[in-house]
Amino acid sequence: MVYVVGKNDNLITELKSLAAKKKVGNQDMEIKNSSTYDPKISCSIIYLLPEELKSASTALAKNKGNGTLLVAEGTNACKAGASINFMIIENKVKFEYSKNNAVKAGLKTNDDFKALATKNID
Repeated sequence: MVYVVGKNDNLITELKSLAAKKKVGNQDMEIKNSSTYDPKISCSIIYLLPEELKSASTALAKNKGNGTLLVAEGTNACKAGASINFMIIENKVKFEYSKNNAVKAGLKTNDDFKALATKNID
């Protein structure tokens, strides 16, 4: 499950449309959304929108080492604990990546992915 924290109706609509068409292995994708972080929700991916980046430390503490990917949009999001931070550079969506944060989260990493990042934070 992908848990989006914050308000962006267009993003939620797109993710739900994508989830209706795609599977992860044999499993259906599920998208959950709330305006603020709810630590009772278990998921594989947490996506923090800019206004909810302040929830990063709580989300990290609750999910430490269990393989939950923390993705964010915001200034210094990788420094706040996100493994991936989306940003707009020259009108294009790019991302920065923190391998250290991914390892701390209990995720397996791949240097091929690291090579795709615009910036590596470690």
